[in-house]
Amino acid sequence: MAERVRVREIDDDEGQRLLRIIRRGTGSVVTWRRAQMVLLSAQGMDVNKIATVTFTSPDRVRDVLHSFNADGFDSLYPKYRGGRPKTFTLPERREIKKIAKSKPVEHGLPFSTWSLAKLADFLVAEGVVDDISHEGLRILLREEGVSFQRVKTWKTSRDPDYAAKKARVEHLYAIADGEVIPEAGEPEVVFCLDEFGPLNLQPHPGRQWAERGGRGKDPDREPRPRAATSPWTAPTTPPTRPRAA
Repeated sequence: MAERVRVREIDDDEGQRLLRIIRRGTGSVVTWRRAQMVLLSAQGMDVNKIATVTFTSPDRVRDVLHSFNADGFDSLYPKYRGGRPKTFTLPERREIKKIAKSKPVEHGLPFSTWSLAKLADFLVAEGVVDDISHEGLRILLREEGVSFQRVKTWKTSRDPDYAAKKARVEHLYAIADGEVIPEAGEPEVVFCLDEFGPLNLQPHPGRQWAERGGRGKDPDREPRPRAATSPWTAPTTPPTRPRAA
């Protein structure tokens, strides 16, 4: 039976250094992910569990642990060649923006909103980019007009026949209210049973990455009616006649 791969024993100073790399959240995402793998292994987590937590493969985790055991902290930092920082291509920027505006549950992830750390980690794990820092991701999203803001959601039905059923119910209500003359075969009297209501649904805004400028509104919502207003002018005071001496 093959021996289980795990990181070598680390002392308190090394553990604190790993924690600082993870908690700082700046710099290379690759370094952040590697430090996370090493620290989880030092805490006794097995390779398969680490791969699940860090959204990567068990082979990748084993490579990181072997490299750390051989080269120490130098193995955590990617060895890039010199030159200007990489400029993301237009397809990469569009894909990053698309994923940021999506929900994590759409990708099978067990959380409701993206943080910069989770989003950057997911982009690297999915191969969208080779590496991106948290601050670099924030700047890219800001340049693309995407910010972390309070948004409203709309309740919808998952029933594929929802539209047809809704139209039928509204038609029966119209018959009951006398707004529509029933045709042949349609009921003249409508009974509404087992209704639950009225409901007072209060919107509770959540937080997620969305485009600025109100472009994340419901596309099917009609414009809000506005009351006509008349211009207001300040009242004028009539001039007073001077009194006789």
